[in-house]
Amino acid sequence: MSQRDLPFLTVAELSRLIESREVSPVEVTEAYLDRIDELDFKFNAFLTVSRREALNAARDAEQAIARGEYRGPMHGIPVAVKDQFWTKGIRTTGATRILADFVPDEDATIISNLKRAGAVLLGKTNMTEFAMGAGFERFSPPRNPWHLDRRTGGSSGGSGAATAAFLCATSLGEDTGGSIRFPATWCGLVGHRPTWGLVSRYGVMTGVWSMDTAGPISRTVEDAAITLTAIAGHDERDPYTSSQPVPDFRAGLNGNLQGIRVGVITEQMDDESVAVDTRDAVLKALGVLGELGATVERVSIPLTAHGAILSQVPLVVEPALNMREWVRDRLQDYGHNNRIGLLTGSIFPAQAYYKAQKLRTMFRNQVHEAPGTIRRAGHSHIERGRPADRRGPDNNE
Repeated sequence: MSQRDLPFLTVAELSRLIESREVSPVEVTEAYLDRIDELDFKFNAFLTVSRREALNAARDAEQAIARGEYRGPMHGIPVAVKDQFWTKGIRTTGATRILADFVPDEDATIISNLKRAGAVLLGKTNMTEFAMGAGFERFSPPRNPWHLDRRTGGSSGGSGAATAAFLCATSLGEDTGGSIRFPATWCGLVGHRPTWGLVSRYGVMTGVWSMDTAGPISRTVEDAAITLTAIAGHDERDPYTSSQPVPDFRAGLNGNLQGIRVGVITEQMDDESVAVDTRDAVLKALGVLGELGATVERVSIPLTAHGAILSQVPLVVEPALNMREWVRDRLQDYGHNNRIGLLTGSIFPAQAYYKAQKLRTMFRNQVHEAPGTIRRAGHSHIERGRPADRRGPDNNE
């Protein structure tokens, strides 16, 4: 296999080759860096490429293997991360003018966890300003590798583009109301928003602390499971993280759903605004879950009909409170849409926010009371995914 072919392998495949010393972390990292140099001008996936740091980390990973210190399936794997996570010594802008020259003096916990697992950080990916909204006002938007005239989705659009274009082996995004799931869907990838509290948010530029969570954007389910296992875990610096041991999510990919009950929300499936092809795709997926042994049944969660409204209140109020000093002193440095949102959040009545939180609690209770709802936050027993096209879009090969 030539070095140019290495970026088209999955994380699982690369990890086997690295562990057996058939390829080295340096070879793999160089292959991705060369591909970024060659192609990212088309995709605009990266805001910062940390070439020197990546090669140094790859050499360290290679030397550790030579000493017999293989750390697991993320060892030597090149990763791209959203420019929302602190990275020690590497510019972290949050895609905003306000932090144009910010270089953290420590890593976010999620980055420390990646490094502890032996991963190699390639660089920081494009995103919407402070991960708010879907418009890329600060930098030019990333382009969808499957069709350059189409969007990647936001706010983690750069991670979606980088992963779909094979500019990294796997990537990290952050999700408040779909910012991992939209880019994954629009770029033909696997995006997983983890259970809130599974992944630390220390060192993550969070705007909506009651909803934000970080997770993987990968090309296969197996790769997402490997990535999630590496980044999850309790963190004393984030009091909201779970103290439960992190399971090996990859070990749960056995295709057996016996004993699992899946609730299908009536209010969502019967909503006339749902596109026919979307409903058909969900029904097809439910059929597969049934074939794998799951019990699929209808449930009623009435407040889902108002879910978008309930989430919109913290989406405007919490960023305005979290960034109140910048809103006061540097409002002109925000993009137009964020200025409007932050000003709206600044004058939002406290009683309306309080009422929205009470309704969210009622919503949560309806979910817990619904028969057939999966409430376990352990293994996810889902059949392994595969990339539709191993070479991917616009690969210039």
